[in-house]
Amino acid sequence: MIVEVKVPSPGESINEVQIARWLKADGDYVEKDEEIAEIDSDKATLTIAAEQSGTIKILSTEGETIPVGTVVASIDTEGAATAPKSKPAVSETAKAPAPEKAPVAEKKEEADFKSYASGVPSPAAAKIIAESGIKTSDVKGTGKDGRITKGDAMDAASAPKPTADTAGKTADPLSRNIRNEKMSMLRKKLSQRLVAVKNETAMLTTFNEVDMSAIMDIRKLHKDKFKEKHGVGLGFMSFFTKAVCVALQDFPAVNGSIEGEEMIFHDYCDIGIAVSAPKGLMVPVIRNAESLSLAEIESSIVALATKARDGKLSLDEMTGGTFTITNGGVFGSMLSTPIINPPQSAILGMHNIVERPMAVNGKVEIRPIMYVALSYDHRIIDGRESVGFLVKVKQLLEDPIKMLYGGADPVKQLLKI
Repeated sequence: MIVEVKVPSPGESINEVQIARWLKADGDYVEKDEEIAEIDSDKATLTIAAEQSGTIKILSTEGETIPVGTVVASIDTEGAATAPKSKPAVSETAKAPAPEKAPVAEKKEEADFKSYASGVPSPAAAKIIAESGIKTSDVKGTGKDGRITKGDAMDAASAPKPTADTAGKTADPLSRNIRNEKMSMLRKKLSQRLVAVKNETAMLTTFNEVDMSAIMDIRKLHKDKFKEKHGVGLGFMSFFTKAVCVALQDFPAVNGSIEGEEMIFHDYCDIGIAVSAPKGLMVPVIRNAESLSLAEIESSIVALATKARDGKLSLDEMTGGTFTITNGGVFGSMLSTPIINPPQSAILGMHNIVERPMAVNGKVEIRPIMYVALSYDHRIIDGRESVGFLVKVKQLLEDPIKMLYGGADPVKQLLKI
């Protein structure tokens, strides 16, 4: 029997997808529920699984854009009958003692297998290699028998590319090669959204600076204990997320959006964390971040970032955010004007931490300083609110104890004054 494999609907309003990668080759035998292909929509990457076991026939090519519901492959279930299900019985001849040189042959077989395994990427590693445009031969495998692991592929993908100065004599300093690469659906959608934001919002950016001394002291003092107890590292993002949640309670317009002629305000904080993934920028959302502890926020960030880099984020995990934080500091950015993530009305940009001379109590001291930027939609957020919000975030980060008291002065709360 021939079973048709159709493109499933990734979600409402998505009418077409792109075949990102076939995980099986034409003519391969596949098991029921085994993943056979990855598809890209303008919002997420999904996989197609085999509905039956059998031999697959591929009908669509990688990179092809097709409507939802299109038949992209077929599975001949008759192939299941011929697929090996168990090892053949050992014959009496095979049971006979092997010649003296058999161990040598066995070692050779083992060596041949190791030679084959060496340099072979795992499925996850193969995906990263393909998306990064690097060569498999340039990736050193550290797995069993030299197999290339996902970590090996990520290290190779993030390594600086050789330039004309570093590539040696083989590089052509006068090369004028041009490469054409088709935009993914995610990248096309992202570009459309960014242009729309610039054209449809009254976007402004306000800046401030944060003395990171207090947070760095807390991390230095407690990071080992924190990781031992909670199983995750204590990063800067959890402090920023917590500070943002407290400040949003005081400045609800920054946590709002515009829909038609109405302004919508949210009493909860669904914080989007911008993540740079192999296929482009993704913004997974931490739901009700205002109710989470630092450890819970860190765990959520790690889980969502891992899914983003593996292309496993669901549509639900990327929709519905009320405010976004983006960290350009991990790439060395000193200052930037982040673009709002619609339909949200504001986004906070973090940057790198640099030791700078600061005036402290009339004296010059060297302090670790981070510049922060808040881009906002002036249609719903006034200057007083945008500046007040960023100042509040700055105060909470420079005095983290206040986060425990909802931003209020702990001494005044204790004295009830």
